[in-house]
Amino acid sequence: MHSLSLYDARKGLLAKKFSSVELTRHFLERIEKFKEWNAFITVCADEALEAAKRSDEKIASGNAGELEGIPLAIKDLFLTKGIKTTAGSRMLENFIPPYESTVTRKLLDAGAVFLGKTNMDEFAMGSANMTSYYGNVVNPWSKEKKLVPGGSSGGSAAAVAGRLCVAATGSDTGGSVRQPAAFSGIVGLKPTYGRCSRYGMVAFASSLDQAGPMTQTVRDAAIFLKIISGFDEKDSTSAQEPVPDFESFVGKSIKGLKVGVPKEYRMEGMSEDIVEFWRKGAKMLKDAGAEIVDVSLPYSKYALPAYYIIAPAEASSNLARYDGVRYGFRAKGASLSKLYENTRTEGFGDEVRRRILIGTYVLSAGHYDAYYTKALKVQKLIRQDFMSAFEKVDVLLTPTTPTSAFAFGEEPKDEVTMYLNDVFTVTANIAGLPGISTPIGLDGQGRPLGLQLIAPHFKEELLIQVGSALENAADFSAL
Repeated sequence: MHSLSLYDARKGLLAKKFSSVELTRHFLERIEKFKEWNAFITVCADEALEAAKRSDEKIASGNAGELEGIPLAIKDLFLTKGIKTTAGSRMLENFIPPYESTVTRKLLDAGAVFLGKTNMDEFAMGSANMTSYYGNVVNPWSKEKKLVPGGSSGGSAAAVAGRLCVAATGSDTGGSVRQPAAFSGIVGLKPTYGRCSRYGMVAFASSLDQAGPMTQTVRDAAIFLKIISGFDEKDSTSAQEPVPDFESFVGKSIKGLKVGVPKEYRMEGMSEDIVEFWRKGAKMLKDAGAEIVDVSLPYSKYALPAYYIIAPAEASSNLARYDGVRYGFRAKGASLSKLYENTRTEGFGDEVRRRILIGTYVLSAGHYDAYYTKALKVQKLIRQDFMSAFEKVDVLLTPTTPTSAFAFGEEPKDEVTMYLNDVFTVTANIAGLPGISTPIGLDGQGRPLGLQLIAPHFKEELLIQVGSALENAADFSAL
């Protein structure tokens, strides 16, 4: 039962092969059994079982929603009314939101059952789930060495990979859905910026953040994405775009589609395994009927430095609200300025403080034009690169990460090298494009690797269509 995909779970529940209560209880038992993975910050056992009972009643009466009775995990970045939401930080250690995020509201309205809130890098800042106030998350693929699950959605990735839930929500600012999906051997989809509402998501970088599904299969991602997509008047960046039936593109022929392979994504330091699987992936798509085309994205090499100016700048602005006065953690201080200083020093971890300082610096009067304005100009050039490429091809095929997951203790010792984990994913966020990571195989150490597909704005159906062809050909074996 525990390896059920979302698609199969939905069929099984409607056919009454098992009940939502049975399914929910099964996952709660697994969460308890594998507590050492530290995938969850908060487990909502009682609430989940009550919701499962209600779902079973709706299924029995023929009144089921699209996700009726399906147990999901929710990244602890989405506000959940009455359920603690921490964003992986001491700053929000005891914060209980008074309202529901739009993404989680849509899932609840569809009948989903929430098992709990998953662990994450603090305020979504990290590539390995090693910056959480609640401790490291362990990748379920760990054997003789404990591996990182990727970040910042590492708890959701571990929960899906370890079959602690059917599927989970993630958020992606620079690759935080796709990178942990690749490290953990699952599917992660980042929609077009504006496709899913950001209302009720704890903000990191407002022009880059986007919610996305983390699932076992491409079909599951398609089902999940349809539920959480759509215009929301509560979010000024939400797009008024029609929502296709994404699932109908699963298994659709890719014959005649053009798949671009950008030469700039061949970089020094990539593992030989990922280079080889990238080549194999292109051949798989060619054998399925696609045409492989070499393309160039000359400005993509500047995406990472531009990202690490834009994202910290927006983070410094967004995180200014955590001052110890209105809500959240409060430290003692002899004066108001000392209260601010102590609260922010003690409430934020090292990585968050580092990014706030970088962001404040690049927005300061003497450096705004030299750094932030220039980064925005580079962002525009990167977008133009992609637009030019998409005049020649339908989608792009790239590695998701330069290497497979590394073990704790073997992580890069300097922050800049750690940031390179996002080198292939940040471009989609900078350009606002949709991207998906699908598992392609295991490297020589038995660790999962993923390939990424990037499509034009609001063309997620192409990601589903080509992603399912790649998934079919790769025939990746899960844990």
